[in-house]
Amino acid sequence: MNSGIIIVRHPRARRAKLSVDPATGEVRLTLSLRAPVAPALRWAEEHRPWIDEQRARLPVAKPFLPGTELIVAGEVLMIIWEAALPRRVVRTPGQLICGGPLDTLSRRVTAWLRHEALTLMSAETAEFANRLGVIVKGVAVGDPRGRWGSCSASGTIRYSWRLILAPGRVRRATVAHEVAHRVEMNHGPQFHALVEQLIGSDAAISRAWLRRHGAELHWFGRDS
Repeated sequence: MNSGIIIVRHPRARRAKLSVDPATGEVRLTLSLRAPVAPALRWAEEHRPWIDEQRARLPVAKPFLPGTELIVAGEVLMIIWEAALPRRVVRTPGQLICGGPLDTLSRRVTAWLRHEALTLMSAETAEFANRLGVIVKGVAVGDPRGRWGSCSASGTIRYSWRLILAPGRVRRATVAHEVAHRVEMNHGPQFHALVEQLIGSDAAISRAWLRRHGAELHWFGRDS
């Protein structure tokens, strides 16, 4: 990294390209395998006003602090923290209550959200798999930046835990999408027909929502 710019070498790059990752705020300068770095960085610095403009448009960070409100599986929950309370995160109507050290609060809320995401999407995966008559060998959650779900040829499906913060129809459409890959490992007409069979016409609407708002989900739990 140089001047806050990450150098990325790409074999198919033909010219220098600047980009700002909406999920992380990272500034990337993509170069061909042999392009000299120094002149490319000078070129990038000449575009600093453009970089600053793009970064100004990034979603606002939403750290997990006392008083922060989250929409979890459709319910608005406020984080309530008192040092004297147990460390374990407890959900009550409208609240996430926890105690313990304040400096580990964000990590514990994240762990709770990951567990909730895995539980909910495992159940939804089983629901859709049963309707299609397919077998899913395992379900897991992670925090990928480039995709919301993936289905391996072996039958394991992984989701972004951050889908628990998205509208329910968006989350379920993503689950249906990955389960449909157990029948069609492509994105052809038959695949899309299977997804619509599972959730109806919401599939296209949900994909559009993620394109427009998905980056915002990656800024939950971040300080900046």
